Amino acid sequence: MSSVDITDGAVTDRTTDIARFVFFACALVTVLTTFGIIAVLITGAIPFFREVSLIEFFTGTDWSPLIRPRSFGVLPLIWGTMIIVVGSALIALPIGVLTAIYLSEYASDRLRRVLKPTLEVLAGIPTIVYGFFAISFITPQIQRVFPETGTFNAAAGALVVAVMILPMVSSLSEDAMSAVPDHLRHAGYGLGATKFEVSTNIVLPAALSGILASFVLAISRAIGETMAVTLAAGMNPNITFNVLDEIQTMTAYMVQVGISDVAIGSIQYQSLFAVGLTLFAMTLAMNLFSQWIRRRYREVYD
Repeated sequence: MSSVDITDGAVTDRTTDIARFVFFACALVTVLTTFGIIAVLITGAIPFFREVSLIEFFTGTDWSPLIRPRSFGVLPLIWGTMIIVVGSALIALPIGVLTAIYLSEYASDRLRRVLKPTLEVLAGIPTIVYGFFAISFITPQIQRVFPETGTFNAAAGALVVAVMILPMVSSLSEDAMSAVPDHLRHAGYGLGATKFEVSTNIVLPAALSGILASFVLAISRAIGETMAVTLAAGMNPNITFNVLDEIQTMTAYMVQVGISDVAIGSIQYQSLFAVGLTLFAMTLAMNLFSQWIRRRYREVYD
């Protein structure tokens, strides 16, 4: 009997070692892939910054790398990206939180099981489909109110990206609210609070870390969105406060260069890596900020 126990223990230890090795290998692949992407971007961007100074790149207000006279001021691309990000966030974040409050606190279990998967279906729609939706539906609706609006405009891009990130905000926020212990809710009801007061004054603050993390992740998604904003917002890099004007984001420029006949090794081709590195730095900063928020505002319950 003891020999069988020893054999079983040896097999269990061997299985544990194999599992640990497989999991470590998967984690290592992920880390190496990330460093590989960083290395490719830096290697490709270094020749660009040898010809274009960092000051010119980050402070210039004219972006025209493909047409003479060439200029490499990335601010118009960053501006266009931020218009999409801010516009979509102003729409998606409040609607997403309100949706999460309803799903977590007001909807019945049966209704929640129907509404939440239906909402999350939006996250699985290809982005190119969202782009066509913006051109064929959102832009015509904007043109009915503002006839001077062109086919490509920042407003349509912001609206369609808001629809794209809405499931992320609502789903993650609802998960964070559902994780709040029920005894906190019951304590509020015991003190005479209404459901609205419990939802907004107890559950919402208790789930703040998860909600803020969903905001940051959604904004990171908006920063990196490509095909939808390429089709909806256009490819005209300019700094404008009019959301009805055509703009260009960093991702849209990368698409433009990727499908063009730019020669490999040229300054125009190298600008692709410079813009990509800038975009990577922005999304990395947002993700690090998300991790800090989760640690800073995380609530631990017994």
